[in-house]
Amino acid sequence: MAKKPARPETLPDRWAARAPERQLLLWVLFAIGVGFLMVLGALPKDGIAVRGLDLLPPLGFGLAFFAVHLAFVGVGFRGDQLLLALVAFIAGVGLLAQFRMGVYAGRSLGLSHLVLPLGVTALTLVVAALMDGRYRLLASGLWVWALLSLGIVVFVLATGQRFRGAVYGSGFITPTEGLKLSVVLFAAAFIDHHAKALARWRGPIPFPRVRPLWQLALFAVLLLGLLMVQRDLGLVLILSLTMLLMLAAGTKRIGFLVYGALAAGAAGYAVLQFFSHGQRRVASWLDPFQDPTGAGWQVLQGLSGMYAGGLWGEGFSQARPRYTPIAESDFVYAVVAEELGFIGSALLLVFFALLCWRLMLIASRAKSPFGMLAATGIACVFTVQTLLNVGGVAKAIPITGVTLPFISQGGSSLLVTCIAIGLVLAISDGEPKPVRKKANAKRTAS
Repeated sequence: MAKKPARPETLPDRWAARAPERQLLLWVLFAIGVGFLMVLGALPKDGIAVRGLDLLPPLGFGLAFFAVHLAFVGVGFRGDQLLLALVAFIAGVGLLAQFRMGVYAGRSLGLSHLVLPLGVTALTLVVAALMDGRYRLLASGLWVWALLSLGIVVFVLATGQRFRGAVYGSGFITPTEGLKLSVVLFAAAFIDHHAKALARWRGPIPFPRVRPLWQLALFAVLLLGLLMVQRDLGLVLILSLTMLLMLAAGTKRIGFLVYGALAAGAAGYAVLQFFSHGQRRVASWLDPFQDPTGAGWQVLQGLSGMYAGGLWGEGFSQARPRYTPIAESDFVYAVVAEELGFIGSALLLVFFALLCWRLMLIASRAKSPFGMLAATGIACVFTVQTLLNVGGVAKAIPITGVTLPFISQGGSSLLVTCIAIGLVLAISDGEPKPVRKKANAKRTAS
């Protein structure tokens, strides 16, 4: 494996070192800019005048990502040069989709115009703060991350409001999005600290030792139990699968996945027996025509939109995404398929696959066990969340209500995802050079 190059000392050297990232970003900005020109050009056909405010989303998008690149040059960032371009492309497609559905249709500058720039700014600050190996300081907050995770869910349950069976924070915000980062950091720190003990299995039928595992197991039971009370089945799936995959990666014990699958089967059976919410989701998945105007309506409308898109799609401003339920968040992939067709939606999945692959590649190249586990956890969260969303929209699995990263509307989701990507980028920067003590030039006389 090639060693990480030394950090460039001069600004011209730093500018030259980030040339591949800059070229990729320029291509991305060009592609997204063309997409916005097509959307804006289609507005007059629908009798909608193009306003100066309509130019703010693409301008903010371009300036935000180019500012990130300049910041990376300024601090001498040596990390991955493909990840930022992949994030920019997927986020740009999401911006186009949200603009197309009227999220930015207000008459004045609003919070929706600032969400993506704020998320990209957070990404930049995380990279600057945690690069050069400083991300390892996060491992010292082992139980802080655990208490924060449990506290978030308790706070939402105590102060939130129930809607469609689930509990949301005040104003329908979702502070539980932060669990996708806090739980990963706790699990990464815990597994790193107890890796050797967790890897020692005993018995004629290999089974993990209880002593090093019980604290992690107790945390998982408490957290997932609280999320079940909140009725956030999607987040339960994401976090449980992520912790199991991190255990397997940190201990090299595939048996954790086997026992985890058995526990998941038993838990799934219990959910179907005692929670009517889960029963309705499965019933509408198996036979949406049984209740086409009720529980099965979301699935059928999403499938209708995807079918209407055909191979090449109906084109910008030609489709009717307003007929798709929760089009801005849960079912945004159906809108993409309706407007861009099978080719466009499949191409988007290719970029998601490239992003997941890049996250796993950075995890495999991490120089510290904690960095490897944290990057692996973030990659797992991103991958599982994408599969759950697309699979639910395409009727491959029951609907779980999770959003599509960078595409679905949601300020808290986008902010947490940007912070997580920033952490992975900081891990890709590598470790600081060890400081060598200079030997004394002269020996003291005896």
